[in-house]
Amino acid sequence: MRLHYLDIRLSIVLFLLLCCTSALAQQEAQFTQYQFNTISVNPAYAGSRGQLTAASLYRSQWIGLSGAPETFTLSLHSPIRESRLGYGISLINDNIGDGVVQETAIDAQVSYTLDVSRIAKFSFGLNLSGSFLNLDFNNLRNFDQEGQNNPIANQPNISEFNPNFGVGFYYHTDKFYAGLSAPDLINNEAFDNNGQSLLSVERVNYFFITGYVFDVNPNVKFKPALLTKVVSGAPLQVDISASFLFADKFSLGAAYRWDAAVSALVGFQLTDQFMLGIAYDREITELGATQFNDGSFEVFLRFELLRRFQRTVSPRFF
Repeated sequence: MRLHYLDIRLSIVLFLLLCCTSALAQQEAQFTQYQFNTISVNPAYAGSRGQLTAASLYRSQWIGLSGAPETFTLSLHSPIRESRLGYGISLINDNIGDGVVQETAIDAQVSYTLDVSRIAKFSFGLNLSGSFLNLDFNNLRNFDQEGQNNPIANQPNISEFNPNFGVGFYYHTDKFYAGLSAPDLINNEAFDNNGQSLLSVERVNYFFITGYVFDVNPNVKFKPALLTKVVSGAPLQVDISASFLFADKFSLGAAYRWDAAVSALVGFQLTDQFMLGIAYDREITELGATQFNDGSFEVFLRFELLRRFQRTVSPRFF
């Protein structure tokens, strides 16, 4: 039984490894609560909330699947007082295969905002980033002795650093938003073993996001939203969500990732400064039906530095 489990575990890790290091598309990290972590997909969002905003998000994907991806993000962004500029910095760490694949990206964002009208703003953003990638094949071989016969597992350990840059555009009012972005524009070739074997090519990921907030009554808001991601060599990703906000304190919603997963989302505005969000995804693919997969889980925490005279009477729902 133990050997069978190890065989399955190794197969899963090798499958995930192939997904991440094939010469096809290497994708950006995936989040269900992207609406509360928009700076991770669009640098023009930096400073758009009007105050210093810090946020962290943890995602555990495919719970129960040994070696499944885990992602942690930490970000901070703010407008620059008495200017049209905003800035941000973020860190994203991906861990696949219990340390077999580690990728840490550090991004710096700067945005410039124009007043389109009395209630509308348009921002342009630039993202400068660097990613540290580490592939530990020793860790992979430790899963099972049979894995030592796999050509992937027998590669030498590899570490690389890749710089990149990207752009974004973001338009918003108090009720509506839309954004188009490509956070990384350079197709970096990762894990090129002394020029002899190319294991991965980083593809450009294009994001389009939009949403609108409807006032159902003075105490209830309703927001449908959409995220579309396009990357060469991978299926089109479309996330459709709908959320309700009650008394500006509690939000409840659901999402559908086309041909991939269904999700439930809840949020709590704990104080004027702290917001907590939780999401759960359930795969609707064949992977979702396996006994080793109990879905994916996210937890999100946001802090906003408000001055004493800045009371959040009606927090923006995006």
